[in-house]
Amino acid sequence: MENNRQNSTNNINWFPGHMAKTKREIKEKLNLIDLVYEVVDARMPISSKIKDIDDLLKNKKKIMIMSKYDICDKEKTNKFIKYYEEKGYTVISSDITTSCVAQILNKTTSLMEPYFKEQEKKGLKRRATRVLIVGVPNVGKSTLINKIVGKNKAGVGSKPGFTKQLSWIRVGKNIELLDSPGVLWPKFENQEEAKTLAALSSIKEEVVNTFDISSFILRKMYELYPKNLENRYGITSLSEDLIKEYDIIAKKRGALKKGGMSDYEKVSKIIIQDLQNAYLGNITFDNF
Repeated sequence: MENNRQNSTNNINWFPGHMAKTKREIKEKLNLIDLVYEVVDARMPISSKIKDIDDLLKNKKKIMIMSKYDICDKEKTNKFIKYYEEKGYTVISSDITTSCVAQILNKTTSLMEPYFKEQEKKGLKRRATRVLIVGVPNVGKSTLINKIVGKNKAGVGSKPGFTKQLSWIRVGKNIELLDSPGVLWPKFENQEEAKTLAALSSIKEEVVNTFDISSFILRKMYELYPKNLENRYGITSLSEDLIKEYDIIAKKRGALKKGGMSDYEKVSKIIIQDLQNAYLGNITFDNF
């Protein structure tokens, strides 16, 4: 526990080589792309938006898809949706249901219709709309793709000229999806955003301190959703070092070592998993 606490002030940074490579490849293949689905986690609408994505994608048409909307704090997240819409984004909130997929596909058609009409005037036939899907790790891209593709998918595989990291997925005759690995950005200027990303599983667990992240979660829950914290753990106040609260959770959840000592590493993982699995209620951690 002492070692965890000593290391808990370390800044979080995680930008492995494959992320930089993915961004380079997206830039190289951008001329093939008609439209972009930018997937953002509704529980962290600012933190989970790739910071340099608009510079990378230039003037490509985009649909922002707020994933995991069913487990966010809708009152808060709706304010962020309005904020993005006022900035000119097309936003669709989603728990990745069939009805949501219909909205996405209908919007895709309406955004692309003017382009295809111009192409037809030039004597060119309509072709499938090529859509790039981007987002931070574990934001829900795969779930979205599986819903869009459905049971009758035409095929999944790499298209010639692309690496294994970027794969084309054919959806009927109207859409081709280009899936991309989750990417972040080279440096987190805002460590609260970094901790939010780590708390909601968008940063690899091995590169963060679990006590640091679980402590962040407890403090954030106490600040924003104290009743949820009380309902889950029976905690109504926080001590400075949180040891008392960790001991309460350890006893409540059976996270004890031999001799009845609290297993603080296990407690940290319990807190993180409870947040990610929505056992701490519907939350949105970002603030304006």
